[in-house]
Amino acid sequence: MKMKLRTPVLSLLLITVLAPIVLYTDTLATYFNSPSSSRTEFIEDLSTFSFGGDVRPLNVLPQESSTSLKEPPGDVYSDTISNASDTISSEDARKARQLTEAESLKHQTATGNSDSGVEVAMNENQISQVTDNLHEPQQVDKNSPKLVSAGKSESRAMETSSKKKTSPTDSDHTLDATSAKTEIRHDQRTVQTSGRVASGETTRSKVEERNTQVVPPDARVRQLKDQLIRAKVYLSLSATRNNPHFIRELRLRVKEVTRSLGEATKDSDLPRSANERLKTMEQTLAKGKQIQDDCATIVKKLRAMLHSAEEQLRVHKKQTLYLTHLTAKTLPKGLHCLPLRLSTEYFKLNSSQQLFPRQENLENPKLYHYALFSDNILAAAVVVNSTVSHAKDPSKHVFHIVTDRLNFAAMRMWFLANPPQYATVDVQNVEEFTWLNSSYSPVLKQLESQSMIDYYFRSRADSDPNVKFRNPKYLSIMNHLRFYLPEIFPKLDKVLFLDDDIVVQKDLGGLWSLDLKGKVIGVVETCGESFHRFDRYLNFSNPLISKNFDPRACGWAFGMNIFDLNEWRRQNITEVYHSWQNQNHERLLWKLGTLPPGLITFWKRTYALDRSWHVLGLGYNPNVNQKDIQRAAVIHYNGNLKPWLEISIPKFRDYWSKFVDYDQVFLRECNINKLAGS
Repeated sequence: MKMKLRTPVLSLLLITVLAPIVLYTDTLATYFNSPSSSRTEFIEDLSTFSFGGDVRPLNVLPQESSTSLKEPPGDVYSDTISNASDTISSEDARKARQLTEAESLKHQTATGNSDSGVEVAMNENQISQVTDNLHEPQQVDKNSPKLVSAGKSESRAMETSSKKKTSPTDSDHTLDATSAKTEIRHDQRTVQTSGRVASGETTRSKVEERNTQVVPPDARVRQLKDQLIRAKVYLSLSATRNNPHFIRELRLRVKEVTRSLGEATKDSDLPRSANERLKTMEQTLAKGKQIQDDCATIVKKLRAMLHSAEEQLRVHKKQTLYLTHLTAKTLPKGLHCLPLRLSTEYFKLNSSQQLFPRQENLENPKLYHYALFSDNILAAAVVVNSTVSHAKDPSKHVFHIVTDRLNFAAMRMWFLANPPQYATVDVQNVEEFTWLNSSYSPVLKQLESQSMIDYYFRSRADSDPNVKFRNPKYLSIMNHLRFYLPEIFPKLDKVLFLDDDIVVQKDLGGLWSLDLKGKVIGVVETCGESFHRFDRYLNFSNPLISKNFDPRACGWAFGMNIFDLNEWRRQNITEVYHSWQNQNHERLLWKLGTLPPGLITFWKRTYALDRSWHVLGLGYNPNVNQKDIQRAAVIHYNGNLKPWLEISIPKFRDYWSKFVDYDQVFLRECNINKLAGS
């Protein structure tokens, strides 16, 4: 019984142990002996590659049909041929993987995104259309030809290797080599396609850069402002006002945009919420467009708003002009304190201490004499300091300063405490010119008249559009002293007149050696602008003016003028001045001021100086050429924006303030500091 059972058990055991071995060895033999396994492995290896850590199918170009890679039926491979095929296939697969990995790295560098690279490559036809439309030349990466040529050389090497290892008459080996070349060619097309994709990305980035450059700066700020204007239009139209829900929403959006815009003048000043509020406002405005789509009504409203804005601008300009003139004529607290403090110190001095040194130079015609008429101590100090600091020989320069009685003691004290090095200074009181009275000077008689006083102090400020002619400084005889130079300096031959709002930047000694060719005054003409011609200052509707003068004649500047006093006396210029002043007693020939009578008095008696001697406009024109300023011998702050006022032009302040010693004890006591921006 036991023997009967043992035989079946052993048989079953033998079958269960040996059967898997036989089957396994048969499968292995089939695997290794099958010539198609190597090609299948090659195709799978080539059609898959590692890209960004994942294995993905290589679908950059459509795969060739797998039927083209099948072997013809009935072919038998020898062991030698099979081994050679295995060697070629594994070598080809390794090189193909190297090519695809190298190209993958290059493509990632070109596109900057490994994941999007494959997707872009899958749309090769679309990219080609875009690049063709842009008419941009295809840019192939310099590395691509190298990779392709490398692929070709490897292909030729594999063909040579195949021929060496197999029989030349073996058609199966030839087919296998052809299959390998087909795969390499497929990889080459992949490399070229990747190069085209990279080129397309480069072209697209260039187009985006150009589009970015076209965008104007601070576009969001302008867009927000435009939205507010459009919102105001919709808030005022009857069609939209009848929609309370829309009006509430629009007012809310206006508040939000106004809050976001604030005082911003550029996009970087806007808060982060500005973009979101810009979008929501645009959506609300789109609703308004649906409610009110009548363009004619909107255009009419915009024109009304434009007219209102222009009218408001006109009113504001007029107010600004008046307030600027008022500010310019208002004495700052520090400059009011300074003469009081200096006068106190001056009267503490004894009579010998109140005298200036080198008084013998005051009447020496061989020296360089300056005439300066001013009641502004700090301004006069800058004129003297800047002139002396640029003088080649300061000992030859003599400054004749004339001021009013109120500032006489303070002006003398300043130059006694701060004497210019080696130069001579004298300060006179205009009240001491006893010969200058209303019986001698017509202009002084006019200034003392009741009608003139009423014109300045009792009439409304806006009754005369020419506000600048209502300057109270024209009531002072000091403003007209320039027409009496021969009487003030009877023993001098030449005098250089300087305004107190100028700064000297070069040595002025050369002006005394100029030959004025029989002319009385040397001037810098200002006819570069139309408003600097005679018709800007004189009333040519009056026949007395139109008969004697040319309306297009070139004007010139008071402020830095060299006078030949001998020629003045010979031509009796003072009487010419008096004659014209008597004819203008009712201000019918010109408004008040010194330049109009100067143009008339010195008509055809002026000698044109080079423009570099005198540059004007620093007191009203912020666009004065910087090169002209640096080249000028004298710069002039004519206008209301004087450098000692806070309303002055900041970029021009330093030319003036560098000649002020703010550490001086009197300036510190009066709290006179350098203005911000200087």
